[in-house]
Amino acid sequence: MQETYDIIKKDPQIWKFGFYGFFKNLKFFEPFLIIFLMQSGLNLFQIGLLYSVREVMSFIFEIPSGILADNYGKKKELLLCFTFYIISFIIFFFSTEFWQFSMAMIFFGLGEAFRSGTHKAMIMTYLEQKGWFGHKTFVYGRTRSFSMIGSALSSILSIYFLFQFEQLKFLFIICVIPYIIDMILIASYPDSLDVKVRHSFSFKEFFTDSIVHFKRVMKSSEILKTITSSSFFDATFSSIKDYIQPILAALITSSTLCVYFDLDEKQTLKISLALIYMFIYIFSAYASRNVYKLNKKRSSAKLMSLTMNILGFTAVFIALSVNFNLLPLIALSFFFLYILKNIRRPMFVDVIGDMMEKDQRATVLSVENQLTAIFTIVFAPIFGYIADNYSFTALFIIIAVMAFAMNFIARVPEK
Repeated sequence: MQETYDIIKKDPQIWKFGFYGFFKNLKFFEPFLIIFLMQSGLNLFQIGLLYSVREVMSFIFEIPSGILADNYGKKKELLLCFTFYIISFIIFFFSTEFWQFSMAMIFFGLGEAFRSGTHKAMIMTYLEQKGWFGHKTFVYGRTRSFSMIGSALSSILSIYFLFQFEQLKFLFIICVIPYIIDMILIASYPDSLDVKVRHSFSFKEFFTDSIVHFKRVMKSSEILKTITSSSFFDATFSSIKDYIQPILAALITSSTLCVYFDLDEKQTLKISLALIYMFIYIFSAYASRNVYKLNKKRSSAKLMSLTMNILGFTAVFIALSVNFNLLPLIALSFFFLYILKNIRRPMFVDVIGDMMEKDQRATVLSVENQLTAIFTIVFAPIFGYIADNYSFTALFIIIAVMAFAMNFIARVPEK
């Protein structure tokens, strides 16, 4: 098996898959997104609404995008998704009002809908072509680690860019460069990964395919439970992950770092956030790259159920830490959640990959992302409202109860 792993590591297309994730995650604004939006005059409830706007677009276009990819070509769809991302970054740069940020989120949501599931389906197709399908946890964990390395580098480079441009909005414009590079990289993928069933578009056939594919997914209780578990976890994480920014802001500004490094409060906050995110992504990359080793002791299905319970216990720990104002422990808990998220995703790909038929991969993964969008549409504004009007303690207690309940209702089936 080690010999196969060595061959996979040297394969040029596997490296391309990795670099795709690397450039995609050069989102220099990510460590500061909530800080940026709050500095623009928005509260957490409004920010939650923006997240919902993004997810509404993903919800509307998720399954259609998967069917388009399966039937008319995945490369074209990925090129289109990066076009939407670039438009979003440009709008973010010029935005000052809530409705303008909403427009930026609309295009970002379109990018997410047209990207999610498609690239994973291409990886699975390539692994089948090479006879490596049984090693998908290893391959996806490895390619995901490239994404985390990109995020880590992005955090470091954001410090340099902030000293050069000072204003956070310039980070959005700089993101256009790596996204153009990714478009060039995708264009170089072999045409065999498109796996197009049709070469011309028909609205009637498209509508018929949508119904057929969706019914096939919904009829399988195994697939339905697995994608529900994955979607709930991802939506919960997506809705709360950036709350680390205002919490860390309180921790950083109350420390003596400003005096020690002879920097003003804003500079200290930005540098500290970037460095913290860098460490989060470095450890996430390591965890993602080595997650396949856990399968030697436990199946991916068992590990998915275990990590859902861990999410619940971590939420309880965060609630207690917030209640007693233990800011360093809160930061460590968020750090742990990031790692948990990035080891869980390869597990999901492994489990769902064995359940899907070849011609429905992008569609099933799109259904999973659409369900994630539904959860996020509901969770993001509600979580923001609770945080604004009650407390972070109440919020995380509620999240803990939800996690335990979801693991009971939609426990990932084991073979």
